[in-house]
Amino acid sequence: MGLSNKELPKLGFLYMDYVLRFFDHSNFKGWPNKIETVTYHWKNDKDRFIKEVKRKKIDVLIGNVPATAYETFREIARELPHVRFIPSLDTQFSNKSKENVTRFAWKYDLPIPKTYIYYNHKNADKFLKKCEYPKIIKKSYGPSNYGGYFVHKVDSYKEARALFDEKRYHPEYFQDFVPMEADIRVMLIGHKPVCAFWRRAPEGEWLTNTSQGGSMDYNDVPKSVLDLAVKVSKAAKAEYWACDVAYGKDGKVRILECATAFAAFPYIRDWIGEYLMWLLSEGRFRKPNMPMFNWEELGKISPDLLRTMRHITFGKFNASYDGAYFGNKKKMYGKKEVYLHELDAKYKVYPVKRRYVEEWPSEKWNYQDKLALKPLRSLKKKSDIEVPTPTKDESAESVKNEIKITKEELGDFLTAIDGIGKKKVKKLVEHFGSVDDVIGVIHQNPTILEEVQGFSAKLIKKVEKAWKKLLK
Repeated sequence: MGLSNKELPKLGFLYMDYVLRFFDHSNFKGWPNKIETVTYHWKNDKDRFIKEVKRKKIDVLIGNVPATAYETFREIARELPHVRFIPSLDTQFSNKSKENVTRFAWKYDLPIPKTYIYYNHKNADKFLKKCEYPKIIKKSYGPSNYGGYFVHKVDSYKEARALFDEKRYHPEYFQDFVPMEADIRVMLIGHKPVCAFWRRAPEGEWLTNTSQGGSMDYNDVPKSVLDLAVKVSKAAKAEYWACDVAYGKDGKVRILECATAFAAFPYIRDWIGEYLMWLLSEGRFRKPNMPMFNWEELGKISPDLLRTMRHITFGKFNASYDGAYFGNKKKMYGKKEVYLHELDAKYKVYPVKRRYVEEWPSEKWNYQDKLALKPLRSLKKKSDIEVPTPTKDESAESVKNEIKITKEELGDFLTAIDGIGKKKVKKLVEHFGSVDDVIGVIHQNPTILEEVQGFSAKLIKKVEKAWKKLLK
């Protein structure tokens, strides 16, 4: 039966000054109770915002948080433990920066182009001098990729050095260049693909953005792309999600971008609203029926007309005479032909559950603020030169390129040092998150080991000495 009006959670839209609104009341047509709105006004508005949410007794706040407000809303969410944020701040981790997308992909072993992240610019320069080209350089943080204007291809160290000197990107974030047939944007609701389209670069070019002359079409999105997008959405525990997938000339698929903040057709936002109403009402409202490959037919319709149509609904397939035509329609899917309605059973709409534990706490993962460029104050003369702060993880990928050590090998190395046992090794891995992170700390800046209880300055010197000996 679902929840009664009194039992339904109190909804609120999360809005921000100067930021386009993703949802409004028309996306939640039929919700019987008042939906509140709470607007964040920037600057020192955190305490007022929290009080307003409490005063309005909001149970669920719906809306995306821009990169520049992400860390503030991490703090706000902790002050509002009773409020469910949709999407959760953990799900929105990838919204903040390309670095966060990369770290998300590394954690869940998702295929991405080989990626390098350097906060220490001197170390980056050393690597750039010896690495192979071409490389793709990107601005990691902020409004970083509107129209592809902050993505650059460099073919030599000279070009890379000139670009970083001009742009002063921090961290220095770059990837191996992957020759692509095209990239594919996939949008998902409840982990089900609801829209997908190819974006192809103009002949002789490599950027696929339509603002840069790229073209788009909706036909025959491969099974491998849809399956990867579903996997990524599930890893992010996302109510709604979008992935940009590179379809390489080598036939492999790789994640380029992923986030909850994306340009969506009005009918997609309506479907998300219907999905959330179903999700939050324990089934009182109808789950939207979003047939697989619906985008191939809707893609033939003018975007202007789609905006006018707005609320698009599909009937669920039933084996009857009236549905015989649609029920018998087949499509090549992978290596065989299948009935379209059978794919709806394969790509289900999942109810995404609320998170109660932080997966990406800022104390550990907010590299952008902890390792920001700071004025050099140690010089006697005045200077406005900016210098990078040493990082606990200069680049997990860069370290792995040079040194590949298993968990067992790391344990053997550390326990051979007087004063370190298996319990301390376990503490290290738990504190820094992974074996690769521990290796990165030891390799780049061992003093950070002091964060872990039991690692004194004297013991850290032993670790540093043993590491240097190991590398000889």
